[in-house]
Amino acid sequence: MTRSTRRDRRGGRPRRTARIAVPALLLAGALLFPRLLPDRPGNLGSLVETVLPWFGVAIAALLLGAAARGTKVAVAAALVPLAAWCHLFVPALTAPPRAGPSAFEALSFNVGGTRTTPEAVAREVIATGADLVALEKMPVSAVPAYEKALAAAYPHHATRNTLGLWSRHPLREVEAMDLGGPWPHAIRAVVAAPGGDAAVYAVRLPSVRVRATEGFTVGPRDAAAAALADRVARDPAPRVVLLGDLNGSLADRGLAPLARHLEAAQDQAGRGFGFTWPAALPVVRIDHVLLRGLEATTTRVLPDLGSDHRPVLTGLRPTA
Repeated sequence: MTRSTRRDRRGGRPRRTARIAVPALLLAGALLFPRLLPDRPGNLGSLVETVLPWFGVAIAALLLGAAARGTKVAVAAALVPLAAWCHLFVPALTAPPRAGPSAFEALSFNVGGTRTTPEAVAREVIATGADLVALEKMPVSAVPAYEKALAAAYPHHATRNTLGLWSRHPLREVEAMDLGGPWPHAIRAVVAAPGGDAAVYAVRLPSVRVRATEGFTVGPRDAAAAALADRVARDPAPRVVLLGDLNGSLADRGLAPLARHLEAAQDQAGRGFGFTWPAALPVVRIDHVLLRGLEATTTRVLPDLGSDHRPVLTGLRPTA
């Protein structure tokens, strides 16, 4: 072996290690401090926050690459983002189920898509035994059919445009909320729930897309979320439950205003990531149950019922 070949090999090992170490440290930083990522261009920060759990795939690839490189430094570097991922997500994956009785159960279901009919949705909704139901993205022309199909099980209901609330308990103070955009994105009502009145919000925030020219199109959603958060913060009701399609992960900075005022049922009583969309193979949780003055005793994502979203069923009780 010539002297120059030995030099080339000695110089190649640091370069091979750097190819693992640099992306590994960047991944770890993005996992632990995503809010430091700029939101320009293209709302990159929001997009990264939405897919944080899926960083595990990149980490697995790094570990395989480090093992192939055969250097201890590369393997150690790849373990740093793995440790960060485990710190963030293993507690949710291993959380024990919460025990205790529920005062009532609430269901949120975006019924959009081409495979649902009002009659089929009604059968599935009634079978869950939910006491309070929020349906989102109903075709306006189908609302009368939904009302008819659910009337026997839910004597109290309110609908506005594509949103609806159905309840076994009386509803009052029904209000359609204008959060910007061409249609109401929320309904607020007061439900005479077991354990005391609660303000309930049925919500569908504006949709988001990933486009080559614009990036992650979260502007209308973020503006609607901020308006909704302001209303929730001013709501005098001691108990609040928000049910709906927020078109984003709660880790997304655009939904931070809501997360400051309400607690996620998934964090209280859920296990795993609770992904809800797309229904056939969910990769992100965009359908949520958020609470104030109530606590979740159970919460689970139901199977694919024909929409492009999966429903979320949550058991609730007052905190005091």
